Amino acid sequence: MANLPYAKLLAMALLVVTALPSCLQQSSHDVPLIRVQAGEDIPAEPLGNDGNAKQGFDVYHDYLVIGAGPSGLQMGFFLERAGRDYLILERGDGAGTFYKQYPRHRKLISINKRNTGKTNKEFNWRHDWNSLLSDDESLELRHYSKEFFPKADILVQYLHDYATKLKLKVQYNTNVQGVSRVANHTAIAKHLFILRDQTNRTYACQTLIVATGIWVPNTPDFRGHEHTVGYEDMSLDPEDYEGKTVLILGRGNSAFETADHIIHATNLIHMVARSRVRLSWATHYVGDLRAVNNGLLDTYQLKSLDGVMEADMEKAGVVNISGKLYLDTFNERGLGPNELEDDSDRLPNAPPKIPADNFSAREPYDIIIRALGFKFDNSIFDESTAVKMGRDRKKKYPTINHNYESSNVPGMFFAGTCTHSLDFRKSAGGFIHGFRYTARAMFHLLEWRNHGVPWPSVSLPITQLLSTIVKRLNEGSGFYQMYSVLGDIIILKNGGKSFTYLEEFPVRLLPALPKVAGHDGEQFIVVALEYGKNFSGPGKDIFREDRATGEPSNAHNSNFLHPVFYHYDKLPSEADMLARPEKWILPRPNHLHHTVEDFLTSFTAPKSHILPIRRFLETSLDTDLRSFFAESCFKMALKHRSVPQECQEHYLQGQGLIPTAPIHTHAVKPGLVK
Repeated sequence: MANLPYAKLLAMALLVVTALPSCLQQSSHDVPLIRVQAGEDIPAEPLGNDGNAKQGFDVYHDYLVIGAGPSGLQMGFFLERAGRDYLILERGDGAGTFYKQYPRHRKLISINKRNTGKTNKEFNWRHDWNSLLSDDESLELRHYSKEFFPKADILVQYLHDYATKLKLKVQYNTNVQGVSRVANHTAIAKHLFILRDQTNRTYACQTLIVATGIWVPNTPDFRGHEHTVGYEDMSLDPEDYEGKTVLILGRGNSAFETADHIIHATNLIHMVARSRVRLSWATHYVGDLRAVNNGLLDTYQLKSLDGVMEADMEKAGVVNISGKLYLDTFNERGLGPNELEDDSDRLPNAPPKIPADNFSAREPYDIIIRALGFKFDNSIFDESTAVKMGRDRKKKYPTINHNYESSNVPGMFFAGTCTHSLDFRKSAGGFIHGFRYTARAMFHLLEWRNHGVPWPSVSLPITQLLSTIVKRLNEGSGFYQMYSVLGDIIILKNGGKSFTYLEEFPVRLLPALPKVAGHDGEQFIVVALEYGKNFSGPGKDIFREDRATGEPSNAHNSNFLHPVFYHYDKLPSEADMLARPEKWILPRPNHLHHTVEDFLTSFTAPKSHILPIRRFLETSLDTDLRSFFAESCFKMALKHRSVPQECQEHYLQGQGLIPTAPIHTHAVKPGLVK
């Protein structure tokens, strides 16, 4: 056999590997990687550990992560802890490149609440908006800064320490400039991804995780945009705005952050955007305008020259007249900005026409700043991996499925802000305190998809269900931060005598639970945290006197964050999910229960919280979940044929009384026992 040609040896090796069942090909990692000539079709499984497989590429890893920002590092932590073969590619010379420049004025708006009065670590994660999940307690931002809104440079240092201390596999100064895919019949998705960097070095993987964030400045093409300066390029020296009249295009936190930075130096600041201001405390969406940045609203409403206007800049333009900048919105025929008639007949140095003599922006500006947010960079993908983008307000995000996989490119997953299309304006998935949990959820999904590892769970007797739920409601951080998106799943088994508990599962994937998480059962209960469906929103008076209820019987009208339980006799279908009522996160269940909101967000009141939950569970499961003293169990065992589950498991331990012959005879006659 030693004299056989190399090609025949290779063919035999390929035959052996491809003859394996697909499930073994996708999970076995103990067979050495076969080295072949460039361009040949090699099996992607079993995968090697040296990362040097050659098939028209230089480096191979099971997982490649693009971006060493917060989400990329968070994915790296989970992959590292699980012992997976991965590499993170980062274009910058260190972790968190985006935060070395942004926010421009260097103050974060994510809170650093160091003290909660509690020592429960999981509870405290509910109020830490900056740290990434890890097993190292020193890697929490509260150890880096005492400021409630820390400086961005602190976060950069934190991310560097996170990558270094956890020994994450990050390759810096690697700018991925091309992403393509090639067919491979043994790969899970039937293809490999090929990445090319600035030196034309190529990297291959089966699973690609894009964690690049939303970092490309949004620059609409309106007339005269060349006369404006972008948020990314504006001067940070207040002296450059001394005595200037400034117009800011935009209505988000970057626009208001800019205004707050220069407001003490300017003559006045006007702000224009196509939609009204959305205040985060009115919408419960952290991406809307935060109170820490809204100083301009004070000066606007307290008649101090500054103001806020609404206009669509794509239908307007900017005209430069002798160094003064005018906002040009006059358009007699309703034409678009690129269709306007030639205005060359206008007198030299004459300002543009205005729609009315009291037009709000009739006076010129010295400086116009674009602060219009950011969008996803899809320039690195070729035609084989072209990312489908969202529509309307979600057009800056790639479209993805609820397992965080690309909607049109199998095997390409997204992490971090890139996934925010799933919960845009609904939850916190676009921010560190939200996507650290969706990254963990995606990791669990990938563990089942790629390695056959089921979603982590704990199985307990049904008598411990209530205490398990109450504990989670009062400390769980993932479904607290990612409310309405992640929820706990309770799977009833053994005729309702035991349950399996899964934490922080994407509730939108409930119909596919067995397929994506490796768990099935008889009945299902979903525990989620939700705001009142009609409570908040722009223009809503969320401080009205009747904004809250404390009456358990009125719990379904709770407005603030509160637990909602959904009980299903069987898993709902995807058709059920699509037909769910408006604003509902799940289809109509067999039983539904709202736990009344609580001012302290502490759902421990015996009568208002725990008793209604127990009664809901007993109704749904048709069982008695009360706890009993031994004396009560003894009396019930003497008087009844059956006793509650609590007595069966703890007092009787499933055995009952050991009868003597006379007692047994006495029990048989009336039919108490057979």
